[in-house]
Amino acid sequence: MSFRLACASFFVAPWVSRRELDRIAAATTAALDALLAERAPESLKVIHRDERGVARGLAQRRGVMAQAHNVRIAALCDALGEEGIRLARRALYRVGVELGEEARRRLNVGETEEDLLAAARLLYRILGIRFRAEYAGSNGARVRIDRCALSRVYSPETCLALSAADEGVIAGLHPGARLRFVERMTEGQSACLAWLKVHADEEEGKG
Repeated sequence: MSFRLACASFFVAPWVSRRELDRIAAATTAALDALLAERAPESLKVIHRDERGVARGLAQRRGVMAQAHNVRIAALCDALGEEGIRLARRALYRVGVELGEEARRRLNVGETEEDLLAAARLLYRILGIRFRAEYAGSNGARVRIDRCALSRVYSPETCLALSAADEGVIAGLHPGARLRFVERMTEGQSACLAWLKVHADEEEGKG
């Protein structure tokens, strides 16, 4: 593990966490805005008109980001139905890959499973999410998330769409890795569960 990743895993200054959260919020929100501008421009005008105020602390920033995601996904669903979720997942997966690749460069993430998990735990911690990998043999690692600040705000539709960004981040952190969610707290489960394969074959999953 690189020195930079090891240090960040141990401690991240609050201002760094705020900066990274703002980076994630800006990228994901911009992707949804681009879809709305193309498919439901009138809805986007209303959203921008109604949004106001400045988030200050980390928790408040998370809440503002989650609500921004909610209203945009709801607008896409109103305009396009299930197609809105599919398009959002495709766009957000691409955003996630870019964010993961950027984090890999900045943190000097190596190609080991240890580095991937350390980097993933760090990024999830900034989002207020506890990410734990439980090993389960040839199928890869089972990921359990039993604490998520965003699940208190997200609708099931928003969680389904934004989980594609999570999947993209993992692929960006470690080329060839794949994360697939199978259960979500926003759908009534006690924890989010996913399967993580570090050396997965190429497969669909960008939508």
